[in-house]
Amino acid sequence: MKNIILLGPPGAGKGTQADLICDLFKIPKISTGDMLREAVASGSELGLEVSNILDSGRLVSDDIIGSLIKDRLTKPDCINGSLFDGVPRTIGQAEQLAKMNIDFTHVIEIHVEDQIIVDRMSGRRVHPKSGRNYHIDFNPPDKEGVDNETGDPLIQREDDKPETVLKRLHVYHEQTKPLTDFYINLSNAGNLKFFTIDGSKSVESVFQQISIQL
Repeated sequence: MKNIILLGPPGAGKGTQADLICDLFKIPKISTGDMLREAVASGSELGLEVSNILDSGRLVSDDIIGSLIKDRLTKPDCINGSLFDGVPRTIGQAEQLAKMNIDFTHVIEIHVEDQIIVDRMSGRRVHPKSGRNYHIDFNPPDKEGVDNETGDPLIQREDDKPETVLKRLHVYHEQTKPLTDFYINLSNAGNLKFFTIDGSKSVESVFQQISIQL
């Protein structure tokens, strides 16, 4: 069984690596990003609250995240393990997970310098209807500013704008980075394996580094 947590700043490539790892071990991805997007799309009161929080670059509360996680872990596809992408983001969330008695086997920290993150995220462009992502430097659309498949205009999300990215990075260093020490201490006390990967390399190189350690 593999129960894995991915740590790292926004824009470090956690989502991409999560998909590759899940495919390798045939386990589901527990992504708060996916769960939060579903909440926003629902148009519910909670969804509107989440939308406002995300647009401002703030973190969603531990209580909201905890409720979403509890519901997701009841699904039968989690019986052989899971991968947590984007959660926990605070010590409070980590403590909530600990109370759920999930037997985590690995914690992977993907490290990327702040300036690389800003360059990566501020260059992203999104097709709102499908969620297709482009990058003005690394993965540009065939025609500037429009989606390859539909020709619809692409947008820059509010949370990808440089000023919001910097705010998110500040929140990350203040509230999420302390999880490194939290899980290093747990790994020293038990069977949990913690390791750090250089996330500035290519997707293939990062995945190779990770798969060797798992």
